[in-house]
Amino acid sequence: MALAIALVVVFITILSGYFFWAHSWWFPVDISRHGAAIDQQFMVTLVITGIIFVLAQVGLAYAVWRYRDRGDGRKAGYSHGNNKLEVAWTAAAAIIFIGLNLMGYHIWAGIHFLGADPGAMKVEVWGQQFQWYFRYPGPDGQFGPVHVEKVDDAAGNYLGLDRARDVAAKDDIVTATLAVPVNRPIELILRSKDVTHSFFVRELRLKQDLVPGMEIPIHFTATKTGRYEIACAELCGLGHYKMRAFFEVMSEEDFQKWLQNMAAAQ
Repeated sequence: MALAIALVVVFITILSGYFFWAHSWWFPVDISRHGAAIDQQFMVTLVITGIIFVLAQVGLAYAVWRYRDRGDGRKAGYSHGNNKLEVAWTAAAAIIFIGLNLMGYHIWAGIHFLGADPGAMKVEVWGQQFQWYFRYPGPDGQFGPVHVEKVDDAAGNYLGLDRARDVAAKDDIVTATLAVPVNRPIELILRSKDVTHSFFVRELRLKQDLVPGMEIPIHFTATKTGRYEIACAELCGLGHYKMRAFFEVMSEEDFQKWLQNMAAAQ
């Protein structure tokens, strides 16, 4: 029995390693400038933890086999621990954990803290149960103020704009699809109308929570044209499963045509 259990442990370890090296169920295509750095950090983390996993599983299989019941009537022995070993592996785990965080911090900070490139196109991202809305500032480059009392989904005024009185709001463009031109820096300003949501586009390697009452900026540059899914990655209510929209990366010419069509539909 001990040999069978040890072999099962070894088999599971080998099978897990195969799926890793074969890249089964791997990442989707990377379409952002920061994506390669994130993927590299993921690989470093996975290799280090993978080595630890293999060593631990091999050690487990050996222990099962080495300390099996030999049928000679000997009583089991008990260990009360080894303080030196416990300190050693706790310190090693802390060093690895802190080291990986320090390695990846500059990538994360570059997306969230350092700010977008000068001249980046700004787009507001609004989440509400269970829908996404995206607002472009129009030719004047300014977002109009939001009036909470004027929010009326039934009338199509999802963000509470007063286009009749607010000059900056007259040319604002509100859409249900997020479209951007390829190879152009984009700054998203994330806002929530009700509860916490999470903006997630896996191909961008980008995920960020939307917190009620806060404006949270993130930025990216998309490098490949195409149509991708935007998912809410935070449980936000009974309709969470259907809260999605689409992210379209277009050529500059196609984007300008799309923006004109959206402006005409306001």
